[in-house]
Amino acid sequence: MSERPSVKPQNPNFSSGPCSKRPGYDLASLDQSTLGRSHRSALGKAALKRAITETRSLLGIPDDYRVGIVPASDTGAVEMALWSLLGPRPVDVCVWESFGAGWHTDIAKQLKLDLNLLKADYGKLPDLGQTRPDHDIVFTWNGTTSGVCVPNGDWISDERQGLTICDATSAVFAMDLPWHKLDVVTFSWQKVLGGEGAHGMLILGPRAVERLESYTPSWPLPKIFRMTKGGKLIEDIFEGATINTPSMLCVADYLDALCWVAAQGGVRQLIEVSRANLAAITRFVDRHDWISFLADDAASRSSTSICLSLDLPADRVKALVKLLGEEGVANDIGSYKDAPAGLRIWGGATVATADIEALLPWLAWGYEQVKA
Repeated sequence: MSERPSVKPQNPNFSSGPCSKRPGYDLASLDQSTLGRSHRSALGKAALKRAITETRSLLGIPDDYRVGIVPASDTGAVEMALWSLLGPRPVDVCVWESFGAGWHTDIAKQLKLDLNLLKADYGKLPDLGQTRPDHDIVFTWNGTTSGVCVPNGDWISDERQGLTICDATSAVFAMDLPWHKLDVVTFSWQKVLGGEGAHGMLILGPRAVERLESYTPSWPLPKIFRMTKGGKLIEDIFEGATINTPSMLCVADYLDALCWVAAQGGVRQLIEVSRANLAAITRFVDRHDWISFLADDAASRSSTSICLSLDLPADRVKALVKLLGEEGVANDIGSYKDAPAGLRIWGGATVATADIEALLPWLAWGYEQVKA
């Protein structure tokens, strides 16, 4: 029987969303000059514009791509894209976890479009080579609830006629994205950067803008989905004039996170920290036969939403999650409600590798307690 560990993580927050705040985060250090001011004021617009321009700069987004802040987190950004862009072509929908399944439901049951479903069980990827360049393609880059990510964009044709719509909310700022392969990219502040919820980022490539300006869906669009007026893109949305009122406190929080990214040396350093977190858990899994990755293939194993399976029944896994929370060493690490019973440990760069390493002996100790 393992001894009870003596060292605890300094930060026990390993939730996969909202994710841990950056190391050293202090609410009082935020620039609060925009609080109580209109988002339409010069001050408010400047803050929103800065959020867009710094996002573009840090991520290396091409100059001819638009970047906008939209309502309702990543879900809102994806829904805007689906309802505004889909319809002219058949759609290949790639599903291997719950959020991709949600986009499939919208496309099949709400929009009722001609589609080709490419599906795999939790822990695996579908055969992405079955997607067609003359179809629109909808997929998640990183399956947040399965711990399975797309290893690269080589399967996406450079000569495609359709659009690629990529939900990248657990990948942006943590994984390399081939922007020229992606016509629409969405993410939310509360994932890799540990920001606050309810705000999404919508990134449109020139081919997506062309679709918006040349195609009108047959179904009505609510106000918060409308990105064109008179057949032209509403450019103001991508300059900081948001469709509805944002939280300026959340904007200040996001700007703080972007400053932190720059201070760390940029996105490349964040990617390296995330990979180091995955490597630490990999070494632990390799040493213990009672725990394994939900993702079979190491090439498609997520470094952010790290999903693990245990040789325990579901009620014992739940007991382990509860025990580690009560011990103050790991908050919110149970698997997603629709996923197989297991653990999900966030490995994005706001989580220090030292805290991952401090957590792992507690996993071994806790496993022995609940198994007994």
